[in-house]
Amino acid sequence: MKAFRGEPRIFTSKNIDTVHADLEVRNLTLHFGGIMALNDVTLRVHTGELLAVIGPNGAGKTSLLNCLTGFYAPQHGTIHFNGKEITHLPPHKTVKMGIGRTFQNIELFPGMSVLSNMLLARHIHSRYHLPHAFLFSPAVRRDEVRHRLIVEELIDFLEMQAIRKTPVGSLPYGLRKRVELGRAMALEPKLLVLDEPFAGMNLEEKEDMVRFLMEMNVRWGQTMILVEHDMSIVMSISQRIVVLNFGEKLAEGTPEEIQNDIHVVRAYLGDGDSN
Repeated sequence: MKAFRGEPRIFTSKNIDTVHADLEVRNLTLHFGGIMALNDVTLRVHTGELLAVIGPNGAGKTSLLNCLTGFYAPQHGTIHFNGKEITHLPPHKTVKMGIGRTFQNIELFPGMSVLSNMLLARHIHSRYHLPHAFLFSPAVRRDEVRHRLIVEELIDFLEMQAIRKTPVGSLPYGLRKRVELGRAMALEPKLLVLDEPFAGMNLEEKEDMVRFLMEMNVRWGQTMILVEHDMSIVMSISQRIVVLNFGEKLAEGTPEEIQNDIHVVRAYLGDGDSN
């Protein structure tokens, strides 16, 4: 996402080149004892694409995201990102590879401000070491100004100017979700992984989140994987959809193809539902 490269730019710029972010998952298998979370799952995410992963509760959606981001180590299969294998990389290394994530359960520091929570994500882009930080040299000051400008620009984009110094713990749930999105974007991800970003939101909050995600995907070329239960949102913003059921890939296709797939309909109506 070129808006973050070098000097910060206005995010609404129309001249942002899409950053290469190609993900390939092959025959991924994950089990916990006798419980099969994922079974031979294969999928691909292309640069600039918004891919949704859906399925009934317990289908393996979050397990898949945990494998992609290094929280789980699959027993079989491989994960390649931009041509490099990341199957068994820990989370801090997948982040440095360019994979950012939001979580199903909000993972923020409630006693810290919105601004401070988002600045924490900039640590992977710091150009100085601990001794220089203690001295707060001119180079450190320049680097800190650069990080602050990028975060402030994100805060403006996400319309959080009024709460930028507010402790996150005092914010309503929908705004905390927005802060978590901002923190993930402050990582400068090539691939953004979103685990149920609309969960617990009211209609107005969902409309705002849809607007932000569409702006990032369509105007910035941000590549995304979205796990979500709200089918009206999934069908309206996704370019492709992968359906999981009992840890296996049930179907893959465009929103229209998925809506008309009899196997998907049966899974959601109860035939094979894992609820």
